[in-house]
Amino acid sequence: MNGSVRVGQVAGVPLRMHWSVPLLVVLLAYGLGRQTLPVWTPGRSDAVYTFASAVGAVLLMGSLLLHETAHAATARRKKIAVQDVTLWALGGMTRMGRPQTAGVAFAVAVSGPLTSLAIGGAALGAGIGLHPLSGWAVPAAVLVWLGWANLFLGALNLLPAAPLDGGRVVQALLWWRTGDRERADRAASRSGQVMGVLLMAFGWISLLRGAPGGLWLVFVGLFITVVAGTERQRAVIHTALRGVRVADAMSSPVTTGADWLTAQRFIDEVAVKSHHSAVPLLDFEGRPSGIVQVRRLAGIPGARREALRVREVAIPLSQCAIAAPSDLLSEALDRIRPGTGMRILVVDGGHLVGIVTAKDISRLMQRHTLRGQGPT
Repeated sequence: MNGSVRVGQVAGVPLRMHWSVPLLVVLLAYGLGRQTLPVWTPGRSDAVYTFASAVGAVLLMGSLLLHETAHAATARRKKIAVQDVTLWALGGMTRMGRPQTAGVAFAVAVSGPLTSLAIGGAALGAGIGLHPLSGWAVPAAVLVWLGWANLFLGALNLLPAAPLDGGRVVQALLWWRTGDRERADRAASRSGQVMGVLLMAFGWISLLRGAPGGLWLVFVGLFITVVAGTERQRAVIHTALRGVRVADAMSSPVTTGADWLTAQRFIDEVAVKSHHSAVPLLDFEGRPSGIVQVRRLAGIPGARREALRVREVAIPLSQCAIAAPSDLLSEALDRIRPGTGMRILVVDGGHLVGIVTAKDISRLMQRHTLRGQGPT
């Protein structure tokens, strides 16, 4: 996700944090320390409320991390590649490959909400148990708040709307029942779009009635609607490309450039002569080493172009989508990482033999549409 930085590792995968997380912690701590705790446990000092609210906000973010860790750990146990876990203002996101069976998809989807519900129940029980003890009123209140927050998040995530976990559960159940993955994907994404619109409408109504929390529901609804629309489009593409091999879609031959060239020499000898927005790179042995975007080259200050090697501003091969000519195109598309563009490097025997771009996919989609509108 753009705007996030790597801060560590969890469940064997990189952990990233979006810039919005510190802001979320501050907002949560402010609401807990200025509104909730003074009402639940009146008569304490501002220092007590400030410290307790900061601890509560951090614990809630830790709960969100455990939710996403459950997804990542379950996915890894089921042999699914997990790219990273990212925390951001609307919770968390775990990027991973597509499950290959409905059972695996169900297990991965349900693991997160179950973790949140378990944390919520444990925290709520602990808070209720501590409340009668003298001097433990504030910690008990923080635990009760943490428990209700996790129960709410667990229940919210179980709403039957992709990309929420509940939508993934519905998706897995429909896939299991019908045996048609793409049909299940389309149904789950449609429910996500509907649920997103309903959440936005409810949020606006709440906001107009004076409830500031309605604005959060508006953002959540907007996020669900946008992502669900993207997933619906992806499901349509997968349906259209069913059975198509990478070799049937790739463009060949491919314009390439040497990765050891300076940025200025690469621009002069390769980029200005290319008709593409990105150019694959080859190392000294003629093997692919990555891909460089022309806009990245254009953004290099003129004074640095003679000092920088083009490979220093390129997307390394480890982050590129790679496929063999015989691979299914739909499976190869799942390997594309956000921010790298819709490009698949086609490699056979360690050598670059072609590339699949967004234009190639668009061409195949147009052919699919023409076939669908032909006489039956």
